[in-house]
Amino acid sequence: MAEPPVEKVSPRSARLDVILPFLVVTLIWGSTWIVIRDQLSVVPPSWSVSYRFIVAGVVILAWGLLRGDSLRLDARGWAFAVALGFAQFVLNFNFVYRAEQHITSGVVAIVYALLLVPNAILARIFLGQLMGRQLLIGSAVAMAGVALLFVHEARLSDAGPQAALLGIGIALLGVLSASVANVMQAMKTAKAYPMAATLGWAMLTGAAIDAVFAWATVGPPVIEMRWSYIAGTLYLGVLGSALAFTIYFQLIRTIGPAKAAYTSVLIPVIAMLLSTIYEGYRWSALAAAGAVLVLAGLVLALKARRPNR
Repeated sequence: MAEPPVEKVSPRSARLDVILPFLVVTLIWGSTWIVIRDQLSVVPPSWSVSYRFIVAGVVILAWGLLRGDSLRLDARGWAFAVALGFAQFVLNFNFVYRAEQHITSGVVAIVYALLLVPNAILARIFLGQLMGRQLLIGSAVAMAGVALLFVHEARLSDAGPQAALLGIGIALLGVLSASVANVMQAMKTAKAYPMAATLGWAMLTGAAIDAVFAWATVGPPVIEMRWSYIAGTLYLGVLGSALAFTIYFQLIRTIGPAKAAYTSVLIPVIAMLLSTIYEGYRWSALAAAGAVLVLAGLVLALKARRPNR
């Protein structure tokens, strides 16, 4: 008896399923650095982080309800959501906002391009995923580009060496906490629950922890009634968090943490392009060469057929 034909997936379709969400995430997160910078004036960073993820958590849970997803979690699900919220939405973002108090948003974005490294290492340790040769080559090329961008930004930085080192150190702590959350999303526990439930509750529990920390360290809530601050909070909550994290975590589940981390390699280039338009950023030959290497490495890595084996 003849076996039924096996349905083949179009390579073009498979690439688009990865490339389109990849581009959406990089474009959104490439723009958030400028918005975050605008929020660092009156409101303490911890309160701004809390407001952002209250908005994001409510939006994601509402989206889950509209889809008909169950928002209930068992004990294991709650433990996972709280751990994810603490790593991603408490530690990571408090480090990001504080790093931008010491160094420019461009430098912070460049430091976060290093997310590829801990993601690959932790994926190897906890998920048993090996990086293919082409992904390693692409990573090396892209990291060379990041190094050139970093040198360029360091030369232009108005911060003194001590402030710059402090800011970079804080950003690196954020990279490590973000990497932990990234690898968590590729684990079997994450896939056992609807995305809206785990991500929404992780954001709201993270926001609650952020609020407790903010109240304990800087006092009662502070809200700046400036239209750009309110609009920025909504942008960061709805697009920069609810939409972008949903797409990004799904991307991690599809192509693995190492390859998904290439969004963080491309984001500094997007951030600098936007800075050129809105902040008068001036490109040098060094920055242009770095951007070209980043893009070349990205193309090499994303063309790898088996990035995580």
